[in-house]
Amino acid sequence: MIKNYFKIAFRNLLRNKGFSFINIIGLAIGMASAILIFLWIVNEMSHDKFHVKKDRLYIASNRDKFNGESWAWQQTSKPLALALKADYPDVEDAVRYLDQDFLFTVGEKHLSVRGGVADPGFFGLFSFPLVEGNASNALGNNNDIVVTEKLAKKLFGNQEAMGKTIRIDSVDYFTVTGVLKDLPNNTKFTFDYLLPWAYLKKIGQDDKYWGNNSVKTYILLKPNVTQASFDAKIKNITIDHTKESDKSTTEVFTQLMSDSWLYSKPENGKYVGGRIERVKLFSIIAAFILLIACINFMNLSTARSEKRAKEVGIRKAVGAQKKSLIFQFIGESVLIAFLAGIVAIVLVELSLYGFNQLVGKHLFLDFSNPYYWLAAIGFILFTGFLAGSYPAFSLSSYQPVKVLKGTFKVENALVTPRKILVVLQFTFAIALIICTVIVRHQIKYAEARDTGYSRNNLVYTALQGETEKHYALIKSELLGQGAAIAVTKSMSPITQSYGDSWGFKWPGSLAADEKVDFVRMSSDADFVKTLDVKLVQGRDIDITQYPADSTAMLLNETALKIMRLKAPLGQIVKNDGKDWHIVGIIKDFIYQSPYEKIYQLVVQGPAASFNIIHVKLNPAKTVTASLAIMEQVFKKYNPQYPFDYKFVDEEYAAKFDDERRVGILAALFAGLTIFISCLGLFGLATYMAENRIKEIGVRKVLGASVGSITTLLSKDFLKLVILSFLIASPVAWWSMSKWLQSYTYRINIQWWVFAGAGLLSVLIALSTVSYQAVKAAIANPVTSLKGE
Repeated sequence: MIKNYFKIAFRNLLRNKGFSFINIIGLAIGMASAILIFLWIVNEMSHDKFHVKKDRLYIASNRDKFNGESWAWQQTSKPLALALKADYPDVEDAVRYLDQDFLFTVGEKHLSVRGGVADPGFFGLFSFPLVEGNASNALGNNNDIVVTEKLAKKLFGNQEAMGKTIRIDSVDYFTVTGVLKDLPNNTKFTFDYLLPWAYLKKIGQDDKYWGNNSVKTYILLKPNVTQASFDAKIKNITIDHTKESDKSTTEVFTQLMSDSWLYSKPENGKYVGGRIERVKLFSIIAAFILLIACINFMNLSTARSEKRAKEVGIRKAVGAQKKSLIFQFIGESVLIAFLAGIVAIVLVELSLYGFNQLVGKHLFLDFSNPYYWLAAIGFILFTGFLAGSYPAFSLSSYQPVKVLKGTFKVENALVTPRKILVVLQFTFAIALIICTVIVRHQIKYAEARDTGYSRNNLVYTALQGETEKHYALIKSELLGQGAAIAVTKSMSPITQSYGDSWGFKWPGSLAADEKVDFVRMSSDADFVKTLDVKLVQGRDIDITQYPADSTAMLLNETALKIMRLKAPLGQIVKNDGKDWHIVGIIKDFIYQSPYEKIYQLVVQGPAASFNIIHVKLNPAKTVTASLAIMEQVFKKYNPQYPFDYKFVDEEYAAKFDDERRVGILAALFAGLTIFISCLGLFGLATYMAENRIKEIGVRKVLGASVGSITTLLSKDFLKLVILSFLIASPVAWWSMSKWLQSYTYRINIQWWVFAGAGLLSVLIALSTVSYQAVKAAIANPVTSLKGE
């Protein structure tokens, strides 16, 4: 019986090659799109869920009120983990982790490597397998180091890495005690090596200050300990440890480690959103694309039902049951879905490289995994049942007497559902087009926002090795050789902020002002000149001209408003046990998200720390020539370190990557949605032209023009597209209005976006159906009427 079903299905496929091709290609594109999105969603959802102890593994976070708002952040103090282990029986273990970059030297090889420093119990919490070494004691000694397979190959080639020596920052020697399997792409960690926490003690960076929030603290709770009960116990741990000193008001709470990737957006002191919002968005897009592809199949199958009505009538007349007919038609749709699935897999394989480049991941189809094949078969069966269910139940319900007598009118029975399905298709497609345009418009609006400084010809490099010691000579040679027109040291790149602080006091400040959080930057001299920020009052910090500028301070305009100082120049601001004197006021500039408001900023003199050197390249020279001089100078004074640099304009442009990626993906899938919808529309137009060929012939004989016949055949489809536009517009407006609310600086939704999307949809639909309409209209009526 089943064999007979598939034999009939194959015959129908071959008999109707054109419609079969449209069905298979439409389903294949829909399935391929859904598979690509599904691979991305699985990767996002699986982040750090492979750890064996994931159900008991938490990350600590801080919560406090600043500027009248409740904030949450994951950086915690260094002594927190030790206190948790010592004072709370619910804790099985707690470890600290800190990202750290060092220079690695092996023989003549010098590499700047990004890694981390962690407590010895790190591998007891996280399931990162060692291919060599013992995880329980790999970080047990001060000079132990664990490296990834990738880094081991870079450093030692094909030689065995275990027991080899690595020189760190040209100072200390470490012995490889473990080789770690390269990290998977579904973890938050990105390190290529791990050093023991004891090393930080050795170099004096393991402070016991509860107010220095700079590390991640991971906590493994004992079995049967609930998160709620534990959070209640540790809520005031920082407050209790700072009663006699800082009198902190910061609370501590936890988040399940496996949730921290998807829920990373703080709101009102807790994590409620983040990447999960995009996962939901693209889940909806994938579902609708697949649904649209299935709708094509449903519409084309029901549209051609008149040609199969007699087949159904005869089968029923000779005793076929409705159930067997349903099985037959669903079997046909499963066969088409199977063929479409094969094409879809080929399309996915061809698209994966470009898709990975777009989403920044390494996704792949794991053909060696039996679960993949189960999922693939399940997906094909689901698609086949979804696409074939409506046609199967519709076709199997025909009454044989009416069909065989010729009194059964298929169009009257099925035209309304088919129209509804076409409207549903184009409603989603048009809504996606509108949303894509608005996302792109918002990105362009943010990109055009004045940053408040000049990004052109501005580069920065890390202050590392011997550069601090020889900074004055480096700066002098860069200026003297014409590579640069200005140079300044900074705490962080102009596009980021590495630190913030509260507890500032100034003349007239209130007790509540101590809870105002100020972003901190630093400079030795030429901050204004190098970055080309606007000086509103006073002067720049310049330690070379004013020795007292070690504790000088610049305020941005927002900070000045917060401090309410009428005559700010010369005023003293107290913070961190130092008296900072205000020497200048600078105009607000963007240093964080270009979509958000600018917060209060202080730029402190050399008494603060430095990590970065900003260099304004000489516009009179080519960038290549200036960078060549820079490399020569830095190599001269810091020969052990490779010369690495970044362009500020590229770093600033990277701030738009996430939104740009969403916009590109939305545009891509909007295009595919339109294509799939038009593919179905083309099939329906083809069938319509075939079904009305005699009517068209009669109209031509009676004098109808090509234009009037084309209009007659096209207008019904255009009405459906216009109705789709009318439904899609308010839906898109509502969803985009809600999305834009998350941005402080945002566009107003313009009417032309909707008008353009509507016009584009009408033109696309018209061009799709008009080909068949014109073809039918210019056909010789003699050919269609000769049998009458």
